[in-house]
Amino acid sequence: MKLSRIASFFSAIALTTALALTGAGAAHAEEAARSANPGPAGNNANPAYTALGDSYSAGVGAGAYDGASGACKRSAKAYPALWAAQHAPKSFTFAACSGARTGDVINGQLGSLKSTTGLVSISVGGNDAGFASTMSDCILKGETACLNGVAKARTYIDKTLPAQLDKVYSAIAAKAPSARVVVVGYPRFYKLGGECSVGLSEKSRTAINGAADEINTVTAKRAADHGFAFSDVSAPFTGHEICSGDAWLHSVTLPVDESYHPTAAGQALSLIH
Repeated sequence: MKLSRIASFFSAIALTTALALTGAGAAHAEEAARSANPGPAGNNANPAYTALGDSYSAGVGAGAYDGASGACKRSAKAYPALWAAQHAPKSFTFAACSGARTGDVINGQLGSLKSTTGLVSISVGGNDAGFASTMSDCILKGETACLNGVAKARTYIDKTLPAQLDKVYSAIAAKAPSARVVVVGYPRFYKLGGECSVGLSEKSRTAINGAADEINTVTAKRAADHGFAFSDVSAPFTGHEICSGDAWLHSVTLPVDESYHPTAAGQALSLIH
């Protein structure tokens, strides 16, 4: 999505994720959202904005990192920073951090949230599920280890992650009760039957994509139960996965922590859509 349309998305998404925010529809959705949510946050076109979460929200992979953010690797090309630069919110707190898990968000990222916070975005859960170690196994140890790692991650996603997400979402709601909260999902990594002739097996790629779908399904359900919006990035990334020939995701790269993260184009054009 172009940056000029991100503001309309943020204003309307908490009302409904079903609206197609294009052209006049975006303006109509924004007005509907404000009418449905009166008060300081609902009527504020430039809300106090806090961006929470993990490396996908910090912008790892997009470059242009803020040296002051250290190992958190917050990027000026991450979607929260791009939106803030274009739309001048009342305040902007960029708290997302590479490697963050649900507990890290609760213990270290919620300090700026208050009753006057109008907008919160967050992606979290992938590190809890062990996606980094799973991908390492897939790359270094072969198909059997990969499939076993993915299965272990999916078990965690199904049985343990929901309660961890509930803790995060409840903490956000308690500290910022008037905020619109947008929970951003994760893309599928691979285009199946694509252009990659080497690397992981198709069976491994299929399993990895399935795990991405699983965490999005679980996260979307927990977000909805807390009254939060869920931004599913699977559709805008379709055709731009690894092996597509026009990838918005890094494959294995140096520095290694940028592997399997969105490029600058992926941050700007798809993560808020």
